[in-house]
Amino acid sequence: MALRGRVLHLSENLTLPFDRRVWMELNALRAAGLEVSAICPTGDAHPARFEIIDGIPIWRYPAPPPTRGFLSYVWEFLYCWLWTAWLTMVVLVTRGFDVIHAANPPDTFWAIALPYKLLGKRYVFDHHDLCPELYVARFGEARQGSLAHRALGWLEWAQFRTADLVISTNESYRQVAMARGGVVPERVVVVRSGPSRERFAVVRAVDPALKRGRPYLVAYLGVMAPQDGVDHLLRAAQHLVCVRGRKDVTFTLIGAGDSFADLRALNRKLGLEAFVHFTGRIPDEEVEVTLATADVCVSPDPRNPLNDVSTMNKVLEYMACGRPVVAFDLREHRFSAGEGALYAEPNRDEDLAAKIGELLDDPERRARMGAYNRQRFLERMAWEHNAGELIRAYERLCGTNGR
Repeated sequence: MALRGRVLHLSENLTLPFDRRVWMELNALRAAGLEVSAICPTGDAHPARFEIIDGIPIWRYPAPPPTRGFLSYVWEFLYCWLWTAWLTMVVLVTRGFDVIHAANPPDTFWAIALPYKLLGKRYVFDHHDLCPELYVARFGEARQGSLAHRALGWLEWAQFRTADLVISTNESYRQVAMARGGVVPERVVVVRSGPSRERFAVVRAVDPALKRGRPYLVAYLGVMAPQDGVDHLLRAAQHLVCVRGRKDVTFTLIGAGDSFADLRALNRKLGLEAFVHFTGRIPDEEVEVTLATADVCVSPDPRNPLNDVSTMNKVLEYMACGRPVVAFDLREHRFSAGEGALYAEPNRDEDLAAKIGELLDDPERRARMGAYNRQRFLERMAWEHNAGELIRAYERLCGTNGR
């Protein structure tokens, strides 16, 4: 039987449908029979304040300006919270909802959901990030235990205590929900993040021109913020090019974020402008061609309390394209890539460089690891293998017998 009910999704991190995990979740819920609506900020590609895409109405508010320091983050959260709270009332009047499903960061949407719970609505907390750990990763270990850090811990606790259902992106996050949030095991379900098998049904043809006249291409895909470790990759590239004397490799870095300008400045300082190309955000088709052409893909996320237990979507996209991976040795990296990656000693740029060079010099190993990753993605890690967990969780939450 189809699910019955109306779900309102709240998110702040990215616009929709650009946030792929959220968009796949919403389409899975709609396909299961639920009426789905969403609230999110606008984006460059989606400036419309209201739009219906794939049968899902989306209410958007003007995106806040880019943030840099702690106070600007506080203002961003307040600004987005007020807009979101107002639009929930608009949706309640115009379309209605039975469930609020909110993804973090930030951990503030519980305060919007709480009054609605008094009206019989239910609240689903979709746990995408560990906000206390994210704060320390962005602003430094000296902030550990600060007032702001403790406040983030309390907000996270409030999310867990308000939620009727917690969705964790991996088993590590599930353990946090139970140990730190006090959530009983039957109210926490793991719905792993991963790209769609349909999107990567075929690996795109390679484009040799992307290597810019050199034999090898090393690629990075993802956000460029302080916790993402792209600076480690740049220093590893300098070690390969300037210390080891490798002039046979081009680096292409795809994506953008708060650290984008700083990383380009570091690239100039390291003397890598002839070897490292920053693309910014580019269309999916160009991303997939670049990854398919790459000889090695890198996930340079350094080990810290956040990254060690977080699933990195870029690793899964590398796997979907059948590419071998080099990454620092983190717990969730090993769960995702298994034998399809070489694992460098955490946070050691020279070892990251050594592992990249080792794979560049071993074409048979690259081919073997790439084939392993492609098969692992298709048979285990694609979104389609995880969507069923989301639907089963909603069956327990909503049932199939009406609102």
